Order: sequence, then structure tokens, then C-alpha cells
Amino acid sequence: MQTHLAKRVEITIEKVMESRLTTALSDAGVTGYTILPVLGGSGRSGEWSRAGQVSRASGMVQVICIIRPDRLDTLLDAAFTVVERHIGVVCVTDCEVLRAERF
Repeated sequence: MQTHLAKRVEITIEKVMESRLTTALSDAGVTGYTILPVLGGSGRSGEWSRAGQVSRASGMVQVICIIRPDRLDTLLDAAFTVVERHIGVVCVTDCEVLRAERF
């Protein structure tokens, strides 16, 4: 079966910034993404967990996009406008997809 090169972009950001990020991605022409809750982790500020949070507004989410390589810079520019002033991590990895026309 033939595969096609793509880019997987994972953006971990504060939950309260989710709609701002997804709006920026949509405005940049990103037509699909998946949003996952982040249960906890550790970083420069130490360990943290969703356990014991008073509301769902606090915490983190991960937005995952798979796109054609030629669209990467546009996506990153849009994401950076949101992430640059807030807690967040952006990771880009190479991946392969079976149905390139969907991306």
C-alpha cells in the first residue's frame, strides 16, 4: 500500500487558550485537528496534575494536526501567534498517511 509524507504537529497549551488556538488554525486553512485532554506532566515549573483542579478551565489540552509538508509554515505561524505569550509546547514530526487527499 502506498503512503504519503505528512507532518504531525502537536500543540500542548492551556485549556483556556484552546478556542483561540483552533480559531487561528482554522483561519490559517487547517481543516482538521484532534483535541485531547492532558492529564498531567512535568516541565520547567515542576510536576502538575489535573487531579484536584476546581474546574475544567484550568489544565492543558493537546491539539494534533496532520498536514501536507508544504502547509507547515503557515500552521506554525498561526500557532505561534497564540503560543508565544502563554504556556505551550509545539512539536513537529514526520509521518506517513495512506490517503493524502484528506490532508
